[in-house]
Amino acid sequence: MTRPGLERVRGLYVLVDDGPRWRNAPRAQLEAALAGGATAVQLRLKYAGDGAALALAREAAQRVHSAGAVLFVNDRFDLALLAGADGVHLGQDDLAPERVPAEVRAQLLVGLSTHTLAQVRESRDRPVDYIAFGPVFATGSKTSAFEARGLALLREAVVLAARPLVAIGGISAENAADVRAAGAVAAAVISAVADASDPTEATRYLQARFLASPPGRI
Repeated sequence: MTRPGLERVRGLYVLVDDGPRWRNAPRAQLEAALAGGATAVQLRLKYAGDGAALALAREAAQRVHSAGAVLFVNDRFDLALLAGADGVHLGQDDLAPERVPAEVRAQLLVGLSTHTLAQVRESRDRPVDYIAFGPVFATGSKTSAFEARGLALLREAVVLAARPLVAIGGISAENAADVRAAGAVAAAVISAVADASDPTEATRYLQARFLASPPGRI
């Protein structure tokens, strides 16, 4: 049975990032993502202090839920709980999903980043609701020890995964349809919205391009 909220992890998944390099501030990214039709948003707050992060997360939860979308918080399940978010997204070097307390697990969806087929295989037996896989294409948005995985490896990951798979890394309007055709249920983006001159239109167009392709294995 699909856990409540997981069905919204489809289409465009926008990571709202508070890094200083971006053209658009976090709140502008958030508003653009929702106005453009993103169905899932993740707060990636690496620079904000705890108080500022919680204030933004609470505001984001209100806005995201009003728009009928779902909100994930990167790394921190405590912040996700306090803010009323729908889930937490964990990296390979973050707290292990198995260490998320059962009572928290009952309230939050858990996403997990993967970068190799071995990690995808391991995720089959881990307490997660969806996985992200990438970087699919070369990207400068996040530092990664892994080279671009490519569409062929993405297809293998989709087949191997036991959970819905979100593709991430270098996704643009030019390749979003290919990502869906490979079987990803969603396309996660950072710079495509955070650094866009018109982030709302960028979100809308990316969502349309992703959905323009017939889905692969969903």
